[in-house]
Amino acid sequence: MSLTIDDLKAQNMILFECISGSRAYGLDTPTSDTDIKGVFYLPKERFYSLQSDYIPQVSNETNDIVYYELGRFVELLLQNNPNMMELLATPADKVLYRHPIMDSLKPDWFISKLCEKTFAGFANSQIKKARGLNKKIVNPMEKEKKSLLDFCVVFSDGKSINLQQWLEKNNLNQRQIGLAVMPHATQMYAMYVDDGNQDFHGIVQKETTNQVSLSSIPKGMNPVGYLSCNLMGYSKYCKDYSDYWDWVENRNEERYQTTISHGKQYDAKNMMHTIRLLQTALDIAKTGKVIVKRPNRHELLAIKAGQSDYKTLVKMADELTIDISRAFRDSNLKDEPNRKQVLEQLVKIRQYLYS
Repeated sequence: MSLTIDDLKAQNMILFECISGSRAYGLDTPTSDTDIKGVFYLPKERFYSLQSDYIPQVSNETNDIVYYELGRFVELLLQNNPNMMELLATPADKVLYRHPIMDSLKPDWFISKLCEKTFAGFANSQIKKARGLNKKIVNPMEKEKKSLLDFCVVFSDGKSINLQQWLEKNNLNQRQIGLAVMPHATQMYAMYVDDGNQDFHGIVQKETTNQVSLSSIPKGMNPVGYLSCNLMGYSKYCKDYSDYWDWVENRNEERYQTTISHGKQYDAKNMMHTIRLLQTALDIAKTGKVIVKRPNRHELLAIKAGQSDYKTLVKMADELTIDISRAFRDSNLKDEPNRKQVLEQLVKIRQYLYS
């Protein structure tokens, strides 16, 4: 049986509730949504029942309100998950409710050098996505998909020519062509033209095929040319085509149009949060604290508005990553959270809640 947010509130199971996202970061604008994150605990009978009954999180349909079960919250904190580390460090003015028992989970127990991997690592994965987005925007693909025939070249009379052009020039259809393998030559075929008495299979039997067809060639027929088929090129094209049109179908159209409108060819909101994550990681290495509310609101909102070019931001991210690596190497932070101490405290919290 599932739980809803109304269930959590009706049964007083919420332990921690905060305003999160841009409003917590100090990066909100008049159009910003209000995101809520929090922590709840399962009723005793649910927690001690079948493992399949365990509910790690409860959210609304749009996922802008999410509550994490206490055990899941602690598990993610031990992994130095950025979202959970920021949730635990939420500024006091953004905390809507905090059960006193939550004070027993000390932020210092969790901060460790793992944050370099989780904060900076996630940020750099976003940079990789940004590069992919930039590539898609700069190199749009035609909706009409090419066929294998478009990746074939004919060698004839000492010259090379695109297959489709060669067929048109010789007033031929690809189905009139018979192919025979050229010994000791990779993806190279001898081409023969049906004289009306042959039953050649053509170069391809279907437009969607990923391989050429071979025909039985009668003895004595002379080739009209030689065909080279770039199968690897076609395979890469098919993957790129699929990736591109999947992206078009699933992209956030509002954010895409914003990206197009500022003309910088990157997702500005994503890049803003990428730089924010990297700067937060650098703070952790230098101060040992997760600083949720960012002191450079103007700079970050300028990035969101598309006031920086793509290459400048990627360079900025690369330089921050180098600084972060150096700062974590020189820091006195522990290598990882004190798992034993944290889990002992989690047991005490459970015992208190279920007493």
